[in-house]
Amino acid sequence: MNELDVVLRTGEFISKETIKEHLADAGIRKGDRIIVHTSLKKVGWVSGGEQAFVEALLKTVTADGTVVMPSQSSDNSDPRHWMMPPVPEEWHEPIRLTLPAYDPRLTHLRGMGKVPECLHRHPETIRSPHPAHSFIAWGRDAAEWMKDHPLEDSFGEGSPLGKMYGSRMKILLVGTGYDSCTALHLSEYRAPGLETYRDGAALLVGGERKWVEYDMADLESDDFPPLGMAFERERPEAVTRCKIGQADTRVIDMDLLVDFGTEWITKWREKKKVVQTEKTE
Repeated sequence: MNELDVVLRTGEFISKETIKEHLADAGIRKGDRIIVHTSLKKVGWVSGGEQAFVEALLKTVTADGTVVMPSQSSDNSDPRHWMMPPVPEEWHEPIRLTLPAYDPRLTHLRGMGKVPECLHRHPETIRSPHPAHSFIAWGRDAAEWMKDHPLEDSFGEGSPLGKMYGSRMKILLVGTGYDSCTALHLSEYRAPGLETYRDGAALLVGGERKWVEYDMADLESDDFPPLGMAFERERPEAVTRCKIGQADTRVIDMDLLVDFGTEWITKWREKKKVVQTEKTE
């Protein structure tokens, strides 16, 4: 969808003040801790675009709160696993040898959208040190949550997600669905039966660029939409539905979703194991 299409689909003028009003209507307040996933096209044409949207978030929660977004650079990974797009096998080793080392300021965000890219440029934003699955944060908890991010713990207890849990975090899905809900990866890590595969990334080690291999969790976000729908059926009080601009939006209690997700994924993995056992008999 190009910008003209967005303009034509926008019924009323939307500005930073509009976004602030809608955030207030959604229950977002000064001091809130929020993790935000946004489709700006779904919001509509905004005067000032992603900058206006980001400024509205920061002005709403203020420096007493915290704004977090995923800032993944998933192509800093072993090219043998790449599917969108795949590359010729004879390129794999040259890529491992030449891919630039992760730099929290220079390394791009892959497929994250305009809003996280804008927040990344803010001078007070801090990015976590994971080469492929980093987060960015602005505000009160940013330094503490982003300072460590273990290589083999992309979305687990030692990751920014693990640190956010228990802090009354709110998830904002603005024009996006549960398939974009990064917090549910924490549920995957907590549920028994997590499998891993060997991955790699380009890192600075002692000031020198190196290719470092590590164990990465095998994640399955395709199951997040049915998980989310089950959560809303069983815990409707934990989800507020509203509009931000023109975008259908959910405001979700992160802890309740993660706890539910852990139970749901545990049952799903047990069921999957039974099915696989039956197929081998």
